[in-house]
Amino acid sequence: MNHIHYVGSDAEHDRHFIFDIPQGHHCWLLVITKTPAQFWVNGELRQYPSHSAVLYRAHQKIYYKACTDKYVNDWIRFESDEPYVSNTSLPFGIPFSLDDPDYCHKLFELLVIEHNFDRDCKKSSIDCLLRTLFNKLLESYCHEGFTTQYYDILRLRAAIQNNPGDHWTVPKMAERLRISPGYLQTLYKKTFGISCMEDVISCRIRLAKEYLFQGSQTINEVARRCGYQNVEHFCRQFKQVTGYSPRKFQVHASPSEQVQGHPVNLPESSDWL
Repeated sequence: MNHIHYVGSDAEHDRHFIFDIPQGHHCWLLVITKTPAQFWVNGELRQYPSHSAVLYRAHQKIYYKACTDKYVNDWIRFESDEPYVSNTSLPFGIPFSLDDPDYCHKLFELLVIEHNFDRDCKKSSIDCLLRTLFNKLLESYCHEGFTTQYYDILRLRAAIQNNPGDHWTVPKMAERLRISPGYLQTLYKKTFGISCMEDVISCRIRLAKEYLFQGSQTINEVARRCGYQNVEHFCRQFKQVTGYSPRKFQVHASPSEQVQGHPVNLPESSDWL
């Protein structure tokens, strides 16, 4: 069972902001910073970067303050006896960096909505959102070494995945991050295990497969919507990645070729292409 006392996102304060509760709350408090801040940790005041998360258990000393001209955070004060909270392996009162702060922020925005509206599935929706949030916190806690550059390249990859049909080039991506093309390629491959242009191609082909599956567009239209100016290039790259020509994929994977709700399996052999 979860009960939210208060949840807020993008709470903004000036540089004089101090949150000081020596005896702590009677319930859980989770804070995620969007700006640098100072926290009282192990008997001393320490500065932590933006995108830090800190979980306080009941009756634990709480002290944190702004250390720049503006302090912004997401926060939730709540009660819970759910094992994913009560038995969490997250540290208490010790900030750690998030690997996907934008994702966590969206969860906070959804928690604010669910908390403030009495909908039929409010309790289960809040539980799902909190479970997901704690999963993301655990994933982050198991990783180390996040930097401002990491967050920048994470946003770049999200932009590629959301808009694979854009005119992506290495110089354009490097300019977006204000780094050299060579360094971008090294950093991207090290971070995600795939080159930036391979990622673009993978996202384009994945989107193309969806359009082809729907079967309502021509090959030329699919190629254009997926960022290809040349349909021959699209067809060649699609077959190189999937093993199938776009036409054969469209014929054998479109909804019209499904039988009793089950998609027809594409042949394993490439002989029929």
